[in-house]
Amino acid sequence: MKRVTGIGGIFFQARDPAALTAWYRKHLGIDVKPWGGAAFDWTDDAGKPTGGTTAWSIGKADGDQFAPSTAPFMVNYRVADLHALLQALRDEGCRVLEKTDESEYGKFGWVMDPEGNKVELWEPPEGG
Repeated sequence: MKRVTGIGGIFFQARDPAALTAWYRKHLGIDVKPWGGAAFDWTDDAGKPTGGTTAWSIGKADGDQFAPSTAPFMVNYRVADLHALLQALRDEGCRVLEKTDESEYGKFGWVMDPEGNKVELWEPPEGG
């Protein structure tokens, strides 16, 4: 079974999201949108789009979106078959969180790594 197919996004918390966002915009040229993040389209070596996107976002440090992890970041990995992968992880003894989400943005599930970091797994919607 194919597992991770790419990085879907990187999300992290900041004490001052506006100031940190401005720093990334000014110094690294990241085109941060009003929703608080940026989307990097996947391209081949010639710059031609290949059909994927990696999200990047900064959030307020007092949020609980990464709970039960206490880390100030979460990596979202793109996967081919979320439900099959979650079952395989359970069968392998991993701590899979019971909650899953399904929306127009795709299917989402979470697993905790051995160091207590919450890992988000994302199956994009059909054609995504």
